[in-house]
Amino acid sequence: MRDGFIKVAAATPSVRVADCAYNAQQTIALMQEAARQSVKVLAFPELGLTGYTCADLFLQPVLLKGAEKALGQVVAASEDLDLFVEVSLPLRINDKLYSCAVAVCHGEILGVVPKTHIPNYTEFYEARWFTSGAGVSTYITLCGQEDIYVDAQQIFRCENIPALRIGMEICEDLWVPTPPSNFLCTNGATVILNPSASDEIVCKDSYRRSLVTGQSGRLVCAYLYADAGDGESSTDLVYAGHNLIAENGSLLAERRFETGLTVSEIDVDKLLFERQRMTTYPVADADCFGATFTLEETETQLTRSIAPNPFVPSSQMDREARCQEIFTMVSLGLKKRLQHTWAKTAVIGLSGGLDSTLALLITHNAMKMLGRPATDIICVTMPCFGTTDRTRDNATKLAECLGTSFRRVDIGVAVMQHFQDIGHDPADHSVTYENCQARERTQVLMDIANKTGGLVIGTGDLSEMALGWSTYNGDHMSMYAVNCSIPKTLVRHLTKYVSDINRASAPELSGVLDDILDTPVSPELLPPEENGQIAQKTEDLVGPYELHDFFLYYGIRFAFPPKKVFRLANYAFQGTYEPAFILKWEKNFYHRFFVQQFKRSCIPDGPKVGSVTLSPRGDWRMPSDAVAALWKAELEELEV
Repeated sequence: MRDGFIKVAAATPSVRVADCAYNAQQTIALMQEAARQSVKVLAFPELGLTGYTCADLFLQPVLLKGAEKALGQVVAASEDLDLFVEVSLPLRINDKLYSCAVAVCHGEILGVVPKTHIPNYTEFYEARWFTSGAGVSTYITLCGQEDIYVDAQQIFRCENIPALRIGMEICEDLWVPTPPSNFLCTNGATVILNPSASDEIVCKDSYRRSLVTGQSGRLVCAYLYADAGDGESSTDLVYAGHNLIAENGSLLAERRFETGLTVSEIDVDKLLFERQRMTTYPVADADCFGATFTLEETETQLTRSIAPNPFVPSSQMDREARCQEIFTMVSLGLKKRLQHTWAKTAVIGLSGGLDSTLALLITHNAMKMLGRPATDIICVTMPCFGTTDRTRDNATKLAECLGTSFRRVDIGVAVMQHFQDIGHDPADHSVTYENCQARERTQVLMDIANKTGGLVIGTGDLSEMALGWSTYNGDHMSMYAVNCSIPKTLVRHLTKYVSDINRASAPELSGVLDDILDTPVSPELLPPEENGQIAQKTEDLVGPYELHDFFLYYGIRFAFPPKKVFRLANYAFQGTYEPAFILKWEKNFYHRFFVQQFKRSCIPDGPKVGSVTLSPRGDWRMPSDAVAALWKAELEELEV
């Protein structure tokens, strides 16, 4: 349970209708299996100790007595298991029958939650047997244990893991306009358990899935949906055991048409951070805590998917849709800026590298949206000491394929003059040697924009901004930065997306884009190697961008502590990078992120397209002189 991770499960046992002893055995078997898998929170289906489809047998005292006896067996079996368990059964309370979920832990009944919304339409006839638990608040004796609290609005709190606070709602409760989980979560619950018996009809699974994931997102909670399945009566209906585990809008695990456990890990610390960050999330104003419990704090082995590239969808279909959406969004942002400023031209420094290529593709699309010719785009290539034939040729070909205006401005003479003016030895290939070139290029672009009544389009991406991998008042500056919230790992996929959609209609354009995608990322500020190859490769200097994007996503967007980020990175990149390698570049990331904030404090505006941006006017406000000592110290404690 370190780092906020808690292993949870939704269970669907095989049942026999009205055979409570058998159902208890199946329930206990899955409890024991869950404990072997280190599950700490376990949910079972609605009325699982009797079967949901008992119909008028629910009115039989023999069934009710058998259900309570079965509950007693479950409670006894839980005594030696380090597990919070929800099981469900019918209970007669004050002469009325209720469909109830019972919380059990370490041989103790913690409380009873009655179902609030009783469906009585189409195939459902629950009101024939059950009464709504709305407003019920009483104490009962159950399985020999006295003073068991019955209330639909109680929250069970783990004493030694304060972030683990569990609420329950039952099946139909989720499907109504105002589910009980709204009240429970806004008053502190971080995990909702839903024992359910939702019969299966065509397409109902997609709606059910959207309900569970949507509710977990709206309430910033984890949601465990345990559905009835094999063994329920087949008279008119089929039950599929559609189990779902969701966290803050994301589906972590799902099973259907199977019995057994659906297991994943939820991150309660992440949920609390999101609630803290959202100033519109309500402050708890009701005292609805029920009984407390404790669980042994053990290491949670992760099985949930941790994507190594969190900014990039894993499926090709989702990836293409994401690329199309972002490409359109950013193009619309630039279109508006060009319109508003009455810009006659858009000026881009085209290096033949990945970032400037994407910026040009976006600008070309924006001009098309405006109904303006591509010749209103002025592509400027500015070769100097580090420019290679490959990148220079690709820049030229790309401008030709897109039909833009094109200029070549060799800045070598101007930079040499500047070296002489400031007394810099050209043989000294220090940062001054590099940055003089970058600033000269920016000056050329700005002055061409002035001369043509245009705007300089920025090409730097989000990953470079996080690392401060730009020359202050050089490529750091522009008049509108189209790539500013697109991380490097996504820049590559966006460029490939444009290449792929043009492969049939514009094969020459796709060929150039493919070669640019194969070119090593480089600022090309140092002379090439003797064979003409790029001498300065960015990822050799600052580390792999896929690692830095991972650190940015989890360390900055979700504020995970460096140790937790390191743990997740090792899990996500196992088999790709060794722990020592990951640690080296994570230390580098935090160092650069802090010391380079002064560059982010004065960046041009540009469109936000994702949940992670570093604009000082939007998502990220940080002092330029903040100290990274605490973050670095935590990483120094790690041994690899």
